[in-house]
Amino acid sequence: MANPNAVVSRYVRLVQSDEANLAARGASEFELEGGRRVRLDPQNPRSAGLARVLAGLAELGHPVYLELDEGTGAVSRLLVPKTGPVDSVREVDGGLEVVLEKSHARHLLSRDDPDYAEAERTLREAVSGKTGVILTADDSQRIVDLRFFEPGPDDGPVRQPPKTSWIERFLLWPFWPWRWFYYRCLSPRQAQQIFDAMSATTCNPLTVPPPCIPFMYPDDGCWARAHEMARLMIGLGVTPRKVWISGSLHTPTRNNHNCFVNWAWHVAPVLCVRARQWWPFWWSGTTMVIDPSLFTTPVTVAAWKAVQGDPSATLTYTPWTDYLWGATDPGFTQTNYYLGVYRLALQNRSIGPDGPPPYANCP
Repeated sequence: MANPNAVVSRYVRLVQSDEANLAARGASEFELEGGRRVRLDPQNPRSAGLARVLAGLAELGHPVYLELDEGTGAVSRLLVPKTGPVDSVREVDGGLEVVLEKSHARHLLSRDDPDYAEAERTLREAVSGKTGVILTADDSQRIVDLRFFEPGPDDGPVRQPPKTSWIERFLLWPFWPWRWFYYRCLSPRQAQQIFDAMSATTCNPLTVPPPCIPFMYPDDGCWARAHEMARLMIGLGVTPRKVWISGSLHTPTRNNHNCFVNWAWHVAPVLCVRARQWWPFWWSGTTMVIDPSLFTTPVTVAAWKAVQGDPSATLTYTPWTDYLWGATDPGFTQTNYYLGVYRLALQNRSIGPDGPPPYANCP
């Protein structure tokens, strides 16, 4: 994927830390891997925003993809790469569909890409050897750059979701009265209040102040959003579970200017909501999904599944502690890291030519 004007670096460091330049003009200088330095054009109205994104990536220690103006050498385009082992590669119309182990997006390697053959070899070798890659995709989830990456200690293989035992299924049978106590079923009003509290944490797309949750960047990072919501819900006195969906998901959204995103899976917290308010059914409940990236109110699991475009998709329920397909994150360090990455991806999108989401061209 050899764009002669593109640079991919495992890290970026702020060299010129003049806050006035950083905030107002974007006339800052940054150091990349190998000691290479790049600068921002102070005449470019996007440079102030680019400087903030680059400074954020520097703080996280996250890789960066940059395209440089051929004439001036200044940064003209910035994308936030993804790293880690390749989970799957499959043939689809138009090329190869690529899913990384730490990403739920379905990325497309187009056969029209002039470096298709080389990139395909890289992917096949990465899959066979469980070698990590740095993958950079645009807002259409089309791969624009792909290269090998030596994975770190956190880039291990994804574990499969734990199966619910027959004992737990027995105890959680919908008609047992103690299920209300196990789930701490809420009233519909309480469930909406919890939803509103989660939704209120959404990021301003142009400033993305931590600890906001980037619901307006649906492209990736759902596992981090779901884990942070679970933490916040526990702080509010309720204990959620999680529901995971796997399939060829094609989900409409106004928060991507293409009006849809393609996922291989998705996850969100669920709560038990009382279906009846009177005796003798006061203890019966319905599982409702809390997902502000897709809805404005709690919805049933069936409604949540239906909007994601694959009737044959499969569902898996886990405890809230399942951070990523069986892996846990008890200190929320990985959660905070990936929330930070996708806050910056949202900010980078918002300073682009289409402006911040939601997009008026989407229904």
